Amino acid sequence: MACTDTEVLLFGFQSIAETIDVNYSDVIPGLVGLIPRINISNAMLADTVMYTIGSLAEWLADHPVMLGGMLQMVLRGLTKTELSVSSISTLKRICRECKHDLGPYAQDIITVSQDVLVKDVHKSSQCMWLMQALGLLLSAQPTEEILGSLHSIISPHIHQLDTQAQEEPNPSSKQSIIQILGMLSSLFSTLDLSGCAGGSEEAASTRLTPPQDAQNPVVVVLREVFSLIQTILSKWLHDSEVVEAVCGMFDKSVRTLLYDFGPLVAQLCEMLRWIYSSFPQASVLDLTRQLVHVFAGEERHILDIRNLLEVLTSTTFSIFQQGPREHPDIAESFMHLHAKILKRSPDLYQSDQLDVDTLFYCGILSIKFLETPTVKAACLFFTEFLCHCNDTAILGDVLQRNGKLLTEAVLQAIGGGSSRSLTEHFSDVLLSLNKQCPALLSEWMKETLQNPGFPSAHVTSEQKHTFTQKILRQQTNKHQVKESVKEFALLCRALQRSGYSEY
Repeated sequence: MACTDTEVLLFGFQSIAETIDVNYSDVIPGLVGLIPRINISNAMLADTVMYTIGSLAEWLADHPVMLGGMLQMVLRGLTKTELSVSSISTLKRICRECKHDLGPYAQDIITVSQDVLVKDVHKSSQCMWLMQALGLLLSAQPTEEILGSLHSIISPHIHQLDTQAQEEPNPSSKQSIIQILGMLSSLFSTLDLSGCAGGSEEAASTRLTPPQDAQNPVVVVLREVFSLIQTILSKWLHDSEVVEAVCGMFDKSVRTLLYDFGPLVAQLCEMLRWIYSSFPQASVLDLTRQLVHVFAGEERHILDIRNLLEVLTSTTFSIFQQGPREHPDIAESFMHLHAKILKRSPDLYQSDQLDVDTLFYCGILSIKFLETPTVKAACLFFTEFLCHCNDTAILGDVLQRNGKLLTEAVLQAIGGGSSRSLTEHFSDVLLSLNKQCPALLSEWMKETLQNPGFPSAHVTSEQKHTFTQKILRQQTNKHQVKESVKEFALLCRALQRSGYSEY
């Protein structure tokens, strides 16, 4: 049969495997028996074979006796550069779906993977995928075997990282360092002994469990390489890409390990204080947000996290004083960090070292940024802040003193200071203000809107009064507030009859 005919048939089987329950298909066992007999010397046909095997991963999980023949073909494909994407993506699918049946083949997979990684057979992005596949594979190994396998996989790369750390900074070593850190990040992102790797912050919060007595193998490895990471940072501290790669590796580890990361919290907090006070950047704030998410409620870690937050906050205050416009990424991450603190542990604001008035003012400045992500983050911060004003006295006092400034900033943004695409986020802030302090919001809106020409010369006093009444009447109906803000934004821009109101 010609290669093209075989490809057509394989594409058909792929379609079957992706769209129906293959366990009820009589043709799949025959196909699985035939695939190892296909000659994959033709690159295009070999590519199709790899994808076909990948589409059968769920079937193989239910029929593990057939795994051996399929894996041998995938591992042969793994050694060929031209099959990079198809072979690695297929291996990853098999490692995800069949990981509990891969014990007899684990060493073969690790050996071939090590070989192709050391020989640079694949591009950087495919190497990341391969590391994710290996993380999935190790997740199902017996606990006592994982550390040995982990050392076996990463040792060549740690050795190379150590060599790069001894060199003076240059573009070649920088690229190598970033790639190795990225590979470690990928490996740690899927090496999850809880059986539910990855996921969002919200998903992670549902599986926070008390720490186990035995240290997680990833923690053991991270502890071993910590001093090496610090050596690299000492030479590359002012390179944002290297710092971002380091933070990314720890971020992935925290997201996956959750409470198991606990033994490293103090050491990591100390390193982050050093990095940020020397060279502030957003990746440090983002990593700290993950630490807050997992450990802010842990008594044994609260002092380390509090000390870290105090350094990050005071350093960021200095940036805002000097002119934050050049650092929208830092402003955005700073707002997200404090929104997370408010959500997870508002008691952290009881510290005498945290100036909440200045923090509030930084939020107001962030609302005035031109960058949409920064403005969204500031609105999220204020929405969280306002939720806690009635139960956290220090926050309520700050709102009393500075609420008018916030109201003015939001109205100015609605009136033309920001993109109309952000009106929903500003309406969230107004709704929160009205829930927490309706009498004060009424006063602040009337005082602010009575100024001639504010927030726009296109709106009359009567229109401003109508808008104020619409906002003050709604404390629960988010949709109504959003529509009122949208309508007022159009009036302020003299667009109410231009057709824009339809969008």
